[in-house]
Amino acid sequence: MKRLLFLLPLLVAVPAWALDVAATTSSMGMLARAVGGSQVRVTELAPPDRDAHLLQAKPSMLRTLRDAQLVVAVGAELEIGWLPAALGGAANAAILPGRPGYFEAAAQVPLLDAGQAADRAQGDVHPAGNPHVNLDPGRMAIVARALAERLARLDAANAAGYRERAQAFAAAVEARSSGWRRQAGGSGGALLYHKDAAYLLHYLSLPLHGTLEPVPGVAPTASHLEALAGRLKGKPGVIVHTPWQPPAGAEKLASLIGWKVAVLPLDPPAGSDAAGYFALIDRWVEALATK
Repeated sequence: MKRLLFLLPLLVAVPAWALDVAATTSSMGMLARAVGGSQVRVTELAPPDRDAHLLQAKPSMLRTLRDAQLVVAVGAELEIGWLPAALGGAANAAILPGRPGYFEAAAQVPLLDAGQAADRAQGDVHPAGNPHVNLDPGRMAIVARALAERLARLDAANAAGYRERAQAFAAAVEARSSGWRRQAGGSGGALLYHKDAAYLLHYLSLPLHGTLEPVPGVAPTASHLEALAGRLKGKPGVIVHTPWQPPAGAEKLASLIGWKVAVLPLDPPAGSDAAGYFALIDRWVEALATK
């Protein structure tokens, strides 16, 4: 009897999930939860109120990665400044690039702006293509199906559930797509701070009028803002930047051309499920629906 009482806490401590997943952003965490369901425990490495380009590897990241069976990254070098260092410090060979435990969303879909030369004169460019696929619901549905197959490879016992949930996510995107496009239809498009919402504009068939950055990673200059004003004055549209991007350039251009400025996040709140992601797209569509 004493032996059974001793073993009881050990039995209770057995985790209810099958896989520990480390997601680099809250969008990737959302997708892992939507597809993985109760079979995964998801920890997000980058907070949604920070630029995922510019983080640094921290001890907490290393601890999470050391215990993970799967990393779900955006990819296309979005996390190049910190994820390789964090993976190296975690000393977990199972989640290194090229292993089944490493998954990149951007590797599952065609990318915009692919094939650009990595030239310092062109700013902070990504030769593989624009990595910000998370704001394209259609591409995220494709990524969800690919993620289901990766989860099934790592946890065959729950493969059917992963595939069913990925299909449910894709179906939910399809059910909402016509409404999003109808709401945004005929609007004037947007000028972004960085090309981080280019995929959503493409998904909605809206024009991208340029960026406040003269080249990626370079702050707006007076001459660039004047050139934008000369080209855009009298046209409809909205200026969009994230909470962490400096507002001065957007406000100056808005004063010159009379456009509204919208401040929107790129990712859903930490710990979000699919409903949180769809609410994020709703916010963007509402802001872009400027006639």
